[in-house]
Amino acid sequence: MAYDYELILVNVRDSVATVTLNRPPLNPLNGRLFMEIALCAEELNLDDNVRAVVLTGGDKHFAAGADIKELESFTAVEVAKFIRTAQASFTKVENIPKPVIAAINGFALGGGCELAICADFRYASEEAQIGQPEILLGIIPGAGGTQRLPRLIGPAWAKEMIYSGRFYSAKECFDMGLVQKVVDKDKSVIGVAQKVAARYAKGAAVALAEAKLAVNRGMDCGKEEGLIIEAQGIALCFASEDQKIGMRTFLEKGPGKAEFTGR
Repeated sequence: MAYDYELILVNVRDSVATVTLNRPPLNPLNGRLFMEIALCAEELNLDDNVRAVVLTGGDKHFAAGADIKELESFTAVEVAKFIRTAQASFTKVENIPKPVIAAINGFALGGGCELAICADFRYASEEAQIGQPEILLGIIPGAGGTQRLPRLIGPAWAKEMIYSGRFYSAKECFDMGLVQKVVDKDKSVIGVAQKVAARYAKGAAVALAEAKLAVNRGMDCGKEEGLIIEAQGIALCFASEDQKIGMRTFLEKGPGKAEFTGR
Protein backbone atom coordinates (compact mmCIF):
# COMPACT_ATOMS: atom_id res chain seq x y z
CA MET A 1 0.00 0.00 0.00
CA ALA A 2 1.17 3.52 -0.77
CA TYR A 3 -0.13 5.36 2.33
CA ASP A 4 0.72 8.61 0.58
CA TYR A 5 -1.10 11.43 2.37
CA GLU A 6 -0.59 15.10 3.04
CA LEU A 7 -1.88 15.20 6.62
CA ILE A 8 -1.29 11.62 7.87
CA LEU A 9 1.89 9.63 8.40
CA VAL A 10 1.78 5.82 8.31
CA ASN A 11 4.61 3.58 9.46
CA VAL A 12 4.27 -0.22 9.25
CA ARG A 13 6.56 -2.34 11.37
CA ASP A 14 6.17 -5.96 12.46
CA SER A 15 2.60 -6.02 11.06
CA VAL A 16 1.58 -2.99 13.16
CA ALA A 17 0.62 0.22 11.36
CA THR A 18 1.19 3.38 13.38
CA VAL A 19 -1.09 6.06 11.93
CA THR A 20 -0.18 9.60 13.02
CA LEU A 21 -2.28 12.70 12.37
CA ASN A 22 0.09 15.37 11.03
CA ARG A 23 -1.37 18.88 11.42
CA PRO A 24 0.79 20.12 14.29
CA PRO A 25 0.65 21.35 16.89
CA LEU A 26 -2.99 20.44 17.71
CA ASN A 27 -4.06 18.36 14.68
CA PRO A 28 -7.33 20.25 14.00
CA LEU A 29 -9.67 18.18 11.88
CA ASN A 30 -10.59 19.79 8.56
CA GLY A 31 -12.29 18.46 5.46
CA ARG A 32 -9.03 17.32 3.89
CA LEU A 33 -8.01 15.39 7.00
CA PHE A 34 -11.40 13.69 7.25
CA MET A 35 -11.05 12.51 3.65
CA GLU A 36 -7.52 11.23 4.25
CA ILE A 37 -8.61 9.38 7.40
CA ALA A 38 -11.28 7.60 5.34
CA LEU A 39 -8.81 6.69 2.58
CA CYS A 40 -6.28 5.46 5.13
CA ALA A 41 -8.89 3.27 6.84
CA GLU A 42 -9.74 1.68 3.48
CA GLU A 43 -6.06 0.98 2.75
CA LEU A 44 -5.53 -0.51 6.21
CA ASN A 45 -8.55 -2.72 5.60
CA LEU A 46 -7.03 -4.11 2.40
CA ASP A 47 -3.39 -4.40 3.52
CA ASP A 48 -2.72 -8.02 4.53
CA ASN A 49 0.68 -6.96 5.88
CA VAL A 50 -1.08 -4.94 8.59
CA ARG A 51 -2.69 -6.96 11.37
CA ALA A 52 -3.09 -4.29 14.06
CA VAL A 53 -3.21 -0.49 14.14
CA VAL A 54 -2.09 2.25 16.54
CA LEU A 55 -3.85 5.56 15.94
CA THR A 56 -2.20 8.66 17.39
CA GLY A 57 -1.61 12.36 17.00
CA GLY A 58 2.03 12.16 17.98
CA ASP A 59 3.91 12.98 21.16
CA LYS A 60 2.17 16.30 21.92
CA HIS A 61 -1.55 16.07 21.21
CA PHE A 62 -4.03 13.59 19.75
CA ALA A 63 -6.44 16.10 18.16
CA ALA A 64 -7.99 19.22 19.65
CA GLY A 65 -11.20 19.05 17.65
CA ALA A 66 -12.56 20.35 14.37
CA ASP A 67 -10.91 23.27 12.62
CA ILE A 68 -13.10 26.14 13.89
CA LYS A 69 -11.58 28.57 11.38
CA GLU A 70 -13.02 26.38 8.63
CA LEU A 71 -16.38 25.80 10.34
CA GLU A 72 -17.17 29.30 11.58
CA SER A 73 -18.34 30.72 8.27
CA PHE A 74 -20.24 27.62 7.07
CA THR A 75 -23.92 27.72 6.19
CA ALA A 76 -26.26 25.04 7.51
CA VAL A 77 -26.09 23.26 4.15
CA GLU A 78 -22.28 23.34 4.15
CA VAL A 79 -22.14 22.05 7.73
CA ALA A 80 -24.47 19.16 6.85
CA LYS A 81 -22.15 18.12 4.01
CA PHE A 82 -19.06 18.51 6.22
CA ILE A 83 -20.59 16.44 9.03
CA ARG A 84 -21.67 13.65 6.68
CA THR A 85 -18.08 13.44 5.47
CA ALA A 86 -16.78 13.36 9.06
CA GLN A 87 -19.26 10.70 10.15
CA ALA A 88 -18.53 8.47 7.15
CA SER A 89 -14.80 8.84 7.74
CA PHE A 90 -15.00 7.83 11.39
CA THR A 91 -17.31 4.91 10.62
CA LYS A 92 -14.62 3.55 8.30
CA VAL A 93 -12.13 3.74 11.19
CA GLU A 94 -14.58 2.00 13.51
CA ASN A 95 -14.98 -0.81 10.97
CA ILE A 96 -11.30 -1.52 10.27
CA PRO A 97 -11.36 -5.34 10.67
CA LYS A 98 -8.23 -5.38 12.83
CA PRO A 99 -7.49 -4.41 16.44
CA VAL A 100 -7.11 -0.63 16.69
CA ILE A 101 -5.63 1.17 19.71
CA ALA A 102 -5.83 4.96 20.08
CA ALA A 103 -2.71 6.28 21.85
CA ILE A 104 -3.59 9.64 23.37
CA ASN A 105 -1.20 12.41 24.38
CA GLY A 106 -2.35 15.90 25.30
CA PHE A 107 -5.76 16.95 24.04
CA ALA A 108 -8.38 14.61 22.55
CA LEU A 109 -11.26 17.04 22.32
CA GLY A 110 -14.42 17.28 20.24
CA GLY A 111 -13.70 15.51 16.96
CA GLY A 112 -10.49 14.20 18.49
CA CYS A 113 -12.44 12.42 21.21
CA GLU A 114 -14.93 11.18 18.61
CA LEU A 115 -12.07 9.74 16.55
CA ALA A 116 -10.53 8.05 19.60
CA ILE A 117 -13.78 6.31 20.53
CA CYS A 118 -13.83 4.70 17.06
CA ALA A 119 -10.83 2.62 18.15
CA ASP A 120 -11.26 -0.66 20.01
CA PHE A 121 -9.20 0.59 22.96
CA ARG A 122 -7.89 3.91 24.24
CA TYR A 123 -4.56 4.23 26.04
CA ALA A 124 -3.91 7.69 27.46
CA SER A 125 -0.94 9.44 28.98
CA GLU A 126 -1.71 10.46 32.55
CA GLU A 127 -1.43 14.07 31.40
CA ALA A 128 -3.99 13.67 28.61
CA GLN A 129 -7.24 15.64 28.62
CA ILE A 130 -10.33 14.28 26.90
CA GLY A 131 -13.71 15.88 26.33
CA GLN A 132 -16.59 16.99 24.13
CA PRO A 133 -16.55 20.80 24.47
CA GLU A 134 -18.84 21.55 21.51
CA ILE A 135 -21.60 22.81 23.84
CA LEU A 136 -19.32 25.72 24.77
CA LEU A 137 -19.46 26.80 21.12
CA GLY A 138 -23.25 26.63 21.02
CA ILE A 139 -23.33 23.35 19.06
CA ILE A 140 -23.35 19.60 19.75
CA PRO A 141 -20.93 16.80 18.80
CA GLY A 142 -21.45 15.90 15.16
CA ALA A 143 -18.99 13.15 14.28
CA GLY A 144 -20.57 10.40 16.35
CA GLY A 145 -20.18 11.67 19.91
CA THR A 146 -23.87 11.59 20.76
CA GLN A 147 -24.13 8.01 19.46
CA ARG A 148 -20.86 6.19 20.17
CA LEU A 149 -20.14 7.76 23.55
CA PRO A 150 -23.38 6.56 25.25
CA ARG A 151 -22.83 3.07 23.84
CA LEU A 152 -19.30 3.09 25.25
CA ILE A 153 -19.73 4.60 28.73
CA GLY A 154 -23.51 4.73 29.23
CA PRO A 155 -25.94 7.60 28.65
CA ALA A 156 -25.48 9.37 32.00
CA TRP A 157 -21.69 9.72 31.72
CA ALA A 158 -22.03 10.67 28.06
CA LYS A 159 -24.59 13.36 28.87
CA GLU A 160 -22.36 14.75 31.61
CA MET A 161 -19.42 15.00 29.22
CA ILE A 162 -21.51 16.56 26.45
CA TYR A 163 -23.59 18.91 28.62
CA SER A 164 -20.64 20.22 30.65
CA GLY A 165 -18.15 20.57 27.83
CA ARG A 166 -15.33 20.22 30.33
CA PHE A 167 -11.99 18.52 29.87
CA TYR A 168 -11.62 15.23 31.76
CA SER A 169 -8.35 13.81 33.05
CA ALA A 170 -7.08 10.42 31.91
CA LYS A 171 -7.83 9.04 35.40
CA GLU A 172 -11.44 10.27 35.26
CA CYS A 173 -11.83 8.72 31.83
CA PHE A 174 -10.40 5.44 33.12
CA ASP A 175 -12.89 5.44 35.99
CA MET A 176 -15.84 5.88 33.61
CA GLY A 177 -14.58 3.21 31.19
CA LEU A 178 -13.65 5.54 28.34
CA VAL A 179 -9.93 4.74 28.69
CA GLN A 180 -8.58 1.20 29.18
CA LYS A 181 -5.07 2.11 30.31
CA VAL A 182 -3.45 5.21 31.81
CA VAL A 183 0.27 5.39 31.04
CA ASP A 184 2.74 7.14 33.33
CA LYS A 185 3.92 10.46 31.92
CA ASP A 186 7.52 9.22 31.98
CA LYS A 187 6.64 6.43 29.53
CA SER A 188 5.61 6.61 25.87
CA VAL A 189 1.91 5.88 25.49
CA ILE A 190 2.54 5.27 21.80
CA GLY A 191 5.25 2.73 22.63
CA VAL A 192 2.98 0.94 25.11
CA ALA A 193 0.19 0.80 22.51
CA GLN A 194 2.59 -0.52 19.86
CA LYS A 195 3.73 -3.35 22.14
CA VAL A 196 0.15 -4.43 22.82
CA ALA A 197 -0.76 -4.08 19.14
CA ALA A 198 2.21 -6.30 18.24
CA ARG A 199 0.72 -9.07 20.39
CA TYR A 200 -2.63 -8.76 18.62
CA ALA A 201 -0.79 -8.79 15.29
CA LYS A 202 0.35 -12.33 16.07
CA GLY A 203 -3.23 -13.48 16.65
CA ALA A 204 -5.73 -15.24 14.40
CA ALA A 205 -6.61 -12.45 11.97
CA VAL A 206 -9.88 -13.91 10.67
CA ALA A 207 -11.13 -14.70 14.18
CA LEU A 208 -10.20 -11.22 15.44
CA ALA A 209 -12.00 -9.60 12.51
CA GLU A 210 -15.12 -11.71 13.04
CA ALA A 211 -15.11 -11.06 16.80
CA LYS A 212 -14.91 -7.31 16.17
CA LEU A 213 -17.69 -7.45 13.59
CA ALA A 214 -19.95 -9.47 15.90
CA VAL A 215 -19.46 -7.09 18.84
CA ASN A 216 -19.82 -3.89 16.79
CA ARG A 217 -22.90 -5.00 14.87
CA GLY A 218 -24.37 -6.72 17.88
CA MET A 219 -24.38 -3.42 19.78
CA ASP A 220 -26.73 -1.98 17.16
CA CYS A 221 -29.26 -4.79 16.88
CA GLY A 222 -31.34 -7.15 18.98
CA LYS A 223 -29.89 -10.21 20.70
CA GLU A 224 -31.37 -12.71 18.26
CA GLU A 225 -29.90 -10.85 15.28
CA GLY A 226 -26.60 -10.63 17.12
CA LEU A 227 -26.55 -14.38 17.67
CA ILE A 228 -27.00 -14.90 13.94
CA ILE A 229 -24.03 -12.62 13.24
CA GLU A 230 -22.02 -14.56 15.82
CA ALA A 231 -22.93 -17.91 14.26
CA GLN A 232 -21.97 -16.68 10.79
CA GLY A 233 -18.67 -15.40 12.18
CA ILE A 234 -17.61 -18.64 13.83
CA ALA A 235 -18.58 -20.59 10.70
CA LEU A 236 -16.32 -18.35 8.63
CA CYS A 237 -13.47 -18.96 11.08
CA PHE A 238 -13.64 -22.65 10.16
CA ALA A 239 -12.68 -21.70 6.60
CA SER A 240 -9.42 -20.14 7.83
CA GLU A 241 -5.96 -21.63 8.02
CA ASP A 242 -5.56 -20.21 11.53
CA GLN A 243 -8.47 -22.28 12.84
CA LYS A 244 -6.76 -25.44 11.66
CA ILE A 245 -3.46 -24.35 13.22
CA GLY A 246 -5.11 -23.27 16.46
CA MET A 247 -7.05 -26.47 17.08
CA ARG A 248 -4.26 -28.78 15.96
CA THR A 249 -1.74 -26.99 18.17
CA PHE A 250 -4.12 -27.08 21.12
CA LEU A 251 -4.47 -30.84 20.82
CA GLU A 252 -0.73 -31.40 20.39
CA LYS A 253 0.80 -28.80 22.71
CA GLY A 254 -1.97 -27.20 24.76
CA PRO A 255 -3.47 -23.68 24.73
CA GLY A 256 -1.60 -20.53 23.78
CA LYS A 257 1.10 -22.22 21.69
CA ALA A 258 -0.24 -21.65 18.19
CA GLU A 259 1.74 -19.59 15.68
CA PHE A 260 -0.90 -18.11 13.41
CA THR A 261 -0.38 -17.11 9.79
CA GLY A 262 -3.14 -14.53 9.62
CA ARG A 263 -4.95 -16.48 6.92
